[in-house]
Amino acid sequence: MGIIGLDTSHSVAFTKFINGEGNNDEFKDFAVVAAYPYGSRTIKSSYERIPQYIEDVKKEGVEITSSIAELLEKVEYVLLETNDGRVHLEQANEVFKSGKRVFIDKPIGATLAQSIAIFELAKKYHIPVFSSSALRFVPQTLKIRNGEFGNVTGADCYSPHKHEPTHPDFGFYGLHGVETLFTVMGTGCVEVNRMSSPDNTDVVVGKWKDGRIGTFRGIQKGRQLYGGTAFTDKEAVPVGTYDGYQNLLVE
Repeated sequence: MGIIGLDTSHSVAFTKFINGEGNNDEFKDFAVVAAYPYGSRTIKSSYERIPQYIEDVKKEGVEITSSIAELLEKVEYVLLETNDGRVHLEQANEVFKSGKRVFIDKPIGATLAQSIAIFELAKKYHIPVFSSSALRFVPQTLKIRNGEFGNVTGADCYSPHKHEPTHPDFGFYGLHGVETLFTVMGTGCVEVNRMSSPDNTDVVVGKWKDGRIGTFRGIQKGRQLYGGTAFTDKEAVPVGTYDGYQNLLVE
C-alpha cells in the first residue's frame, strides 16, 4: 500500500496500525511500503507537519518517493490522505489512470464540483473508490443505524468545526459531525436552515422527506467533542463518539 500526503496525522496513524500496531488479522497481508509527502503546500497547519511525519513513517519502514508516479510503481493500493481537498482531483486522476484502487480521506474534494468529478473519473477508469470520515463506522452509531434501538425518529449530533478559508463551510472538518448525523438518519434531507455565531457555534437543522428532523452543532470554542443523541420510537440513545481509526481501516 502507498500513501499520498503526509500532511495529516491520519497518515502516521494508519501506517502504524496497518504495519503492526493493531495486531489485527484483517491487515496481516497488507503493509504501507511507500509514501509521497505532498500534501498541502499552502495550508500552514498542514504543510508544517510534513517534515516530522516523514520521519515518523520512515520509522515504520516506509520509503519516501519523489513523485506520485514513483509511488504508483511500488504499490498495489493507495491511501490518498492529503489534507487539502483542492488537490484531490489532480492526485486521484493520476491514481485512477494507473489502475490502482484508492481510498480518499476527507474531504473528498474542496467543492461539490470537484467531488463529483472525482467519482466521474473513477467510473470512467472503472476504479473502485471510497471516502469517509471514521465517525461513520463507530460501533454504537452503526447499531443505531441498524435499528437495534428502534426506528430513528430524529437526531442531534455535534463535532468540532474548524474553519479553513480554502474550503467551504463544514467541508474541511465539520463534516465529521455531519457524517454522524447522516449515518443514523440516512439520506433524504430536503430542507436546511442554519444559525451561526461567528467563532463560536454553527447550528444546522435539517428536515427529512419523511418529516423527521436532524441537527448538527459545529463546535468552534471550548472542548472539542464528538457525539450526539439519536431519538427512536423506543428511547433516546447516545450516539457513539470518536474511538479511533480501526473500524474505518477494516472497511
